[in-house]
Amino acid sequence: MNDHRESESTTTNGVQIRQPRGLPDFLHTVNLKHVKLGYHYLITHLLTLCLVPLMAFVIFQAFQLNPNDIHQLWLHLQYNLVSVIVCSVFLVFGATVYVMTMPRSLFLVDYACYKPPSNLQVNFERFMEHSKLTGDFDDSSLEFQRKILERSGLGDETYAPESMHDIPPRQSMAAAREEAQQVMFGALDVLFANTNIKPKDIGILVVNCSLFNPTPSLSAMIVNKYKLRGNLRSFNLGGMGCSAGVIAVDLAKDMLQVHRNTYAVVVSTENMTQNWYFGNKKSMLIPNCLFRVGASAVLLSNKAKDKRRAKYKLVHVVRTHKGADDKAFKCVYQEQDDAGKTGVSLSKDLMAIAGGALKANITTLGPLVLPISEQLLFFSTLVAKKLFKAKVKPYIPDFKLAFDHFCIHAGGRAVIDELEKNLQLLPIHVEASRMTLHRFGNTSSSSIWYELAYIEAKKRVRRGDRVWQIAFGSGFKCNSAIWEALRQVQPSSSNPWEDCIDRYPVQVVM
Repeated sequence: MNDHRESESTTTNGVQIRQPRGLPDFLHTVNLKHVKLGYHYLITHLLTLCLVPLMAFVIFQAFQLNPNDIHQLWLHLQYNLVSVIVCSVFLVFGATVYVMTMPRSLFLVDYACYKPPSNLQVNFERFMEHSKLTGDFDDSSLEFQRKILERSGLGDETYAPESMHDIPPRQSMAAAREEAQQVMFGALDVLFANTNIKPKDIGILVVNCSLFNPTPSLSAMIVNKYKLRGNLRSFNLGGMGCSAGVIAVDLAKDMLQVHRNTYAVVVSTENMTQNWYFGNKKSMLIPNCLFRVGASAVLLSNKAKDKRRAKYKLVHVVRTHKGADDKAFKCVYQEQDDAGKTGVSLSKDLMAIAGGALKANITTLGPLVLPISEQLLFFSTLVAKKLFKAKVKPYIPDFKLAFDHFCIHAGGRAVIDELEKNLQLLPIHVEASRMTLHRFGNTSSSSIWYELAYIEAKKRVRRGDRVWQIAFGSGFKCNSAIWEALRQVQPSSSNPWEDCIDRYPVQVVM
């Protein structure tokens, strides 16, 4: 999802804190964060705190038994042998059924993000110069695009496809195929090299690209390039927007629950060559300013042996679809303008619709991930407000207690600003999203992987950490994927940030 309020949004990244002189008044300067963390620890470990004394009591009583007591217990079991056998059979049967039907763990072995060559970089001045030279934009549209770019959060090192560097731009089918091959094969080559997986070992392939769906499909293009096996389960998802990467992971997860002992590859990308808008309708010009070249390839496995080398384990996928509402359905809409030129139009209601989708998504996600202390606080304020008509502010759960890292789709600066504000995040939590937008632009469904690569390049992911990937897309959809780190994660070879991570974070002009 891209952002239609780039030219209007402002944000404040810091909060001025007044430092007291001398000893503080402890009664009025109690840090509520510390009180809350203590409450969270107490409630979360309440069951353990209750069971420990009980177990200690049982062990103490067991040590009090003398040999005669033990002999009497053995005789009691002998006289009730049938009951013991029946109970044992039921226990073994129940355990077997549980093991056979429980969901298989899904491991993320590794992933790769495509980094285009430097000759495809497009800075502000080059972008504006090419836009002017095409002769398709009037002065008002050119000025509008300049304002969007200045406030977009994008830097001068983002990438445009090779065909768009030409004057006039090449928008042929051949050029679009060339872009698709370059980005998908670039990401897959790195993935196969880093994991030492043979392409013929892949049993499931899912490709998502919203706006370019040729025949044969993009998934068939990959099958042909890497000579994948004939019984491959392949899928090609189109028209599902910037949140399709999480949808593709969810589909791969369901397939891996059915097909044992295999690998799945998920490729997420977008194609710009045939989807650049050359008209003058303001709501359709914004994608030109924000979208840039990118792709990701993810290797998933249900093999138990891969747990040792995998980076993450998939914990949850939560998907929310608001397409039943007409406004939500049309807020990101591909259409033709009055001059017959095709582009993607963004509604003025986009941010409000995105907020509603986010609210629905986290309402479902919350009970799955939030500690019980947060759930009780939320429930108690809800009861007080609804049943007792108390004038209390709605309690916003602290998702920082559930997640260690946040990968918010880099759809635009205002998207990141709104989530930072509404979820009460700190600047470091949205750093990966802001820096990805600055360095690579809006790469659509692959942006959440560039963000995770940034966090890894900073060496911040430790064993047990939880990562929240959240993406928005046309339709309108809000999707979340939750991953748990299985080890202290090091950046893989050819990480897209490896040659520039020391320069980040940078100060982004607001």
